[in-house]
Amino acid sequence: MAKRGKISDAVIRRLPKYYRYLGDLLKNGVNRVSSNELSRLTGFTASQIRQDLNNFGGFGQQGYGYDAKNLRDEIGRIMGIDHKYKVIIVGAGNIGQAVANYAGFYEEGFEVKALFDKNPKLLGLRIRDHEIMDIDELPSYIDEHHIDIGVICTPKEVSQEVADILTSSGIKAIWNFAPTDIKVADDVAIEDVHMNESLYTLAYYYNEKSENQKDDEK
Repeated sequence: MAKRGKISDAVIRRLPKYYRYLGDLLKNGVNRVSSNELSRLTGFTASQIRQDLNNFGGFGQQGYGYDAKNLRDEIGRIMGIDHKYKVIIVGAGNIGQAVANYAGFYEEGFEVKALFDKNPKLLGLRIRDHEIMDIDELPSYIDEHHIDIGVICTPKEVSQEVADILTSSGIKAIWNFAPTDIKVADDVAIEDVHMNESLYTLAYYYNEKSENQKDDEK
């Protein structure tokens, strides 16, 4: 396969939305979709959608649009979700348990294999038939089970230490829910999920809309 040029983060972050809406269309029996129809669903312009897809070769036909299933399958392949991943969760508190119990995680091929914590009150409990294990067992478990992705759901004070354990054990992808930025080597992929930052953004837009409404009422 020819090496693809670097794709911008903005394009990559739009792909999951295309994938999700195409899935909804297929569930509703829609097998063909135009860029204009995708535009109405996603909120992105039709031109933007075509440009995004053209980064990967383009998948539509003039006057026909896109085959919804084929396009979704191709986007899934591009994102790398056309095969399964073995996942472990470090931190089995509320967030860790919520991630482990999220059905959509499994439906998309992300299989949680084990949870780890150091809280003795949690050790031995079972989440989705997985026993919460002692964090001291983490390196040997990763080595034995060939884990692909580590999910960090710990307090921020220990998150970097956990990340170091994961990466030194061979993990090359981390999903970080700890409320802090984690430093990893360049060959490790990391996705930070800072829920407070998302809430702050929501607060900003809420207040902006409130102020605009007040101005309109003057």
